Amino acid sequence: MIAGGGTGGHVIPALAIGRELRDKHGAEVIYVGTARGVETKLVPEAGFRLELVKSGQLKNVSLATRLKTMTDLPLGILRCMGLIGSFKPAVVVGVGGYASGPAMIAAVLRGVPTLAYEPNAVPGFTNRVLGKRVSAAAVNFPQTASFFRNAQVTGVPVRPEIFAVTSKGAGEAPRLLVTAGSNGAQVFNETLPKIALRLMEAVPGLTIVHQSGVRQLEATQAAYAASGADPARWTVAAFLTDMPAQYQAADVVLARAGSTVAELAAAGKPSVLVPLPTAADDHQRKNAELLVQAGAAEMLLQRAVTEESLLGALVGLLNDAPRREAMSEAARAMAKPGALERIAGMVLELAGIAAR
Repeated sequence: MIAGGGTGGHVIPALAIGRELRDKHGAEVIYVGTARGVETKLVPEAGFRLELVKSGQLKNVSLATRLKTMTDLPLGILRCMGLIGSFKPAVVVGVGGYASGPAMIAAVLRGVPTLAYEPNAVPGFTNRVLGKRVSAAAVNFPQTASFFRNAQVTGVPVRPEIFAVTSKGAGEAPRLLVTAGSNGAQVFNETLPKIALRLMEAVPGLTIVHQSGVRQLEATQAAYAASGADPARWTVAAFLTDMPAQYQAADVVLARAGSTVAELAAAGKPSVLVPLPTAADDHQRKNAELLVQAGAAEMLLQRAVTEESLLGALVGLLNDAPRREAMSEAARAMAKPGALERIAGMVLELAGIAAR
């Protein structure tokens, strides 16, 4: 049983773990999520059974929302205890998100082995509460291991194609990739078009590929069109589905600092990170700080993002090839290939099954 979800950052690794266990080890896998998350679309599309429970937020929300969550939580735990009784999982894996808490609590109460998956530098609320009660944990950063029992630094599942990204040739035109998850980032969508013309003047031959999210696609395209920047040198898309190719073409990536940080490390790409200020427990800032400390990224807090600060950071990096190369090497040093196999191995070990 794999429990959790809400955002792609939770669901996509959860699906990767499920596929690995099903396709390579013959496991029967079910997912537990909520009706409010992207798992309702992605899990059935991937061919897995999905069971829904009621659960919600406890932190950074109104008193009314907290009271509703506290009412739903016991019902969610009872629902998960029933699912565990009928499905009889050998292991319950919690990937974070609303449904993870009830399922992991139910598993602990029923004595079922549990594995917590934690990709961030600081665990989310559920994993912090249950960290010392789970059987084991798979984490991305060594600094996170102290929050759990029996933690292993496995890394985050990243597609092999992203690890295969190579350094660009010296004669290729410079490229800035702007990405911020499925919804895009308003701070990027508003600020980048305002500096696009000056950015292109300061970096000869520069092209920009900008992922805006579907809700701000037209407004972002219109802002670029009104900027005076050469239309042949910028592209705005709601979604970017060919991320390995996008990373291959990019010299610098402007991004948030959620699950993307693992892909940046795998691709060895220098980045300017603007953490989402409303992320739970400020975990994106803490993720970004670890990349900055390693020399793999620069960080701008969103409150410090202005046209001039962002322009200066991007121009400085795009025009400094030796620095980009050093940052690329530092990013690759943080990458952890084979994460999926290690996580699956932990699940098999908890189930008392030798890996095939």
